Amino acid sequence: MIDVVFLLLVFFMLAARFGMDVEIDLPLTAASEKPYQGPPRLVDIAPDTVRLNGAATPMDALLADLGTMMLSHDDAIILRARDGAQLQRVVSVMERLTDAGYETLVLVE
Repeated sequence: MIDVVFLLLVFFMLAARFGMDVEIDLPLTAASEKPYQGPPRLVDIAPDTVRLNGAATPMDALLADLGTMMLSHDDAIILRARDGAQLQRVVSVMERLTDAGYETLVLVE
């Protein structure tokens, strides 16, 4: 009987932990104190391709396309590894972006 109670306790502890909501506050722009309203900047990193907002983009074109979407180099760029991309691939994309001067990179799961 004590084993069943212990298992139920562990189950409810884990279930309560997975049910937490996560809030992400986007940074405010410096010119106006409103939340960001510009185009999304989601970079999906796959083993062989990089996608910007869902469209396959070569790495050199990615930097140019991001430049048109950015108000400043402090704006957030969201990076997401997809389809089994290796960590080294993600790190190399992050290095290319930081070398280009982009300062705020957000890595999501």
